[in-house]
Amino acid sequence: MVEMSREEFEDAVRDALDEVPPELARMMDNVVVLVEDDAPPGDEDLLGLYEGVPLTERTDSWAAGSLPDRITVFRNPTLEICDTRDDVVEEVAITVVHEIAHHFGIDDDRLHELGWA
Repeated sequence: MVEMSREEFEDAVRDALDEVPPELARMMDNVVVLVEDDAPPGDEDLLGLYEGVPLTERTDSWAAGSLPDRITVFRNPTLEICDTRDDVVEEVAITVVHEIAHHFGIDDDRLHELGWA
């Protein structure tokens, strides 16, 4: 397990978001990215989670009063599977891309095919 403060982990998430191509970042709509220490009970090994309505499934009525979609990256499960800080940075980048892909409507099967699972 790697030791990394919450602030350092948040910096890694921020850096991963900075690597998202600007044309994709501009297309992200009504989504917030958060860091939580622990994954939900029953999913303790989960590294990230997308909660919301993918862009591909939104209708015109969706926007009326909708809360932002949430992408959450879980710190402790990520630190537990990594051996080095570089591993953490790489795993965070993969997790961020994976969850953003869900925002764009890409499912887990397709992400596995693309090598982002």
